[in-house]
Amino acid sequence: MELLNQARVKTEKIIDTLYEALKVKLKKKPKTYRNLARKNYLEVAKKRRPSRKKRRKAIKKQLQYIKRNLGHIEQLMQTGAALDVLSKREYKSLLVVTEVYRQQQWMYENKFQRIDDRIVSLNQPHIRPIVRGKAGTPVEFGAKLSVSLRNGYAFLDRISWDNFNESVDLKTQVEAFKQYTGVYPESVHVDRIYRTRSNRAFCKDRGIRISGPPLGRPPIHVSQEKKKQALEDERIRNSIEGKFGISKRRFSLNRVMAKLPHTSQTAIAITFLVMNLSALLRQFFCLFFCVLLPSCQILETSINPAYN
Repeated sequence: MELLNQARVKTEKIIDTLYEALKVKLKKKPKTYRNLARKNYLEVAKKRRPSRKKRRKAIKKQLQYIKRNLGHIEQLMQTGAALDVLSKREYKSLLVVTEVYRQQQWMYENKFQRIDDRIVSLNQPHIRPIVRGKAGTPVEFGAKLSVSLRNGYAFLDRISWDNFNESVDLKTQVEAFKQYTGVYPESVHVDRIYRTRSNRAFCKDRGIRISGPPLGRPPIHVSQEKKKQALEDERIRNSIEGKFGISKRRFSLNRVMAKLPHTSQTAIAITFLVMNLSALLRQFFCLFFCVLLPSCQILETSINPAYN
């Protein structure tokens, strides 16, 4: 309902802009019933728990208002109004509102709650709802990332506004490692979702050990070496989880304020760049304090007796 109300307001502003260009030719502005439409919206929006019947009825009214406004816009264009009088933002809003109306009308007629590439924001139509199933936030909005970690440096392998299965990126990440280093990795430490049959077969053909238990029924007795290896693999894999936590707490990855898709992607990529530079600086200081300072102390102890 809120999305449809915003779309209705956008169409009303577009009608006002187009009518200003035809003010001399048209004596009367097309009726939009904006006050009545807002009243109908607030009657349901202000209620804490409106019934399903009332919400469906309110959605139908908002769809009818948007349909009437889109018809008025088409009539104004046939009368002689040009789209050149609209700003870039208004023209983009017109395209987005048209698609929003098509999607919402289809869901209303078929009584569905979802549709492919559903728009949930007029200002950011590229954002998609991604169902995560978490307790606090079952649905998240924003870009989905596929990241790999090598020697303490995080590599942004894939960024998408649509939901995707990250397990399909394992082969690409392994091949990128071989292209970067010249050899395949000795082992890969992945989450449960990456341990598919195709990924296991891919790693087995190339002599790569993949972390986690094998497929099939778990064995009754597990040796101490395998338990120790599994614990060590899980410790190594936790580093990538820690990278996501650090990027959100220290580098504000969860506070990307950019609105456009390419600017948001740039902000995310810069975050990983700064995080890798921070890791490089930390390694440099470790090298300085662990290697250079002890040698200076040894040199000082050897020279001081000569001065005395």
